[in-house]
Amino acid sequence: MKAVVTGGGGFVGGGICRRLRDLGHDVTALGRRPHEELAAEGIRTAIQDLTAPTARSFLAALFAGVECVFHTAAHVKMWGPREAFVRGNVMATNNVIAACREAGVAKLVFTSSPSVVAADHDLRGVDESQPYPPSFKAFYPETKAAAERAVLENHGHALKTIALRPHLIFGPGDTNLVPTILKRARAGRLVQVGDGTNLVDLTFIDDCVSAHVLAANVLDERPAAGGRAYFISQGSPVRLWEWIGRVLALHDAPPVRRRLSATTARFLATVAEGAWRTFGLVSDPPLTRFLAEEMATDHYFDITAARRDLGYAPSCTVWEATERTFGRA
Repeated sequence: MKAVVTGGGGFVGGGICRRLRDLGHDVTALGRRPHEELAAEGIRTAIQDLTAPTARSFLAALFAGVECVFHTAAHVKMWGPREAFVRGNVMATNNVIAACREAGVAKLVFTSSPSVVAADHDLRGVDESQPYPPSFKAFYPETKAAAERAVLENHGHALKTIALRPHLIFGPGDTNLVPTILKRARAGRLVQVGDGTNLVDLTFIDDCVSAHVLAANVLDERPAAGGRAYFISQGSPVRLWEWIGRVLALHDAPPVRRRLSATTARFLATVAEGAWRTFGLVSDPPLTRFLAEEMATDHYFDITAARRDLGYAPSCTVWEATERTFGRA
């Protein structure tokens, strides 16, 4: 299979590139800047901003003869102007879709997020019938939902599409989740929100990558899976703050000692967002409403559909993956 991975230099995209290479596929990693480490590993690379005026024509040429595009590139931030999220998530995705159609690409696998169904309440074992909320607390889930809709609405005979929603991805090579936790803990800025009993799903990077490869294959083998989104995780939720505590301990980082009630955190987040908007601050506020909900509520998902339709099976538990990644030999 000839494939292109957008965001190929990222955590998930890089993992997909390496897996495809190992399986003998012809893969190109597409990113906004050079990724010498991928080139050194024998993976072809290309450079293009997916929101540039020349993006569609560049992508159409790059996608010529390509069977499958894995679209993992995204604008993932806690805070920032709405336009940046619209460009990085919606515009970029529309450009990828248009180029796929122009070049005759057969399959498009989109990396979405469970945040597209984030609500003002706990999400306990919900499946893909959970609707998009009527409104969003942050621009990231809002624009990821719009991008997901576009991908799935473009599913058809000529272009088969599918979306995956992996939750809180971690493992070797993580540049976001665990590094952010450690940075905050070491700076004394990591605060537990809520009573610490909330359950969440996490996804080990190896299984996230496997899910993407399975999704590409299933679009050929089971066409009915196309045009749908699938939750991906390790399949058994853990207490978020217990897991964070274990990660901190394995890195000899200071434990979490400060706590806020969920109600207080929501109030402070609302105040912070208002202040940042009023004064036009470009830095991230210490807390946002979306982040407060993520840290205090249950959010875990039923992966029955992924097991049934994709043949997805987690290779280990969250705890096993944590020890495998960070445990001391």
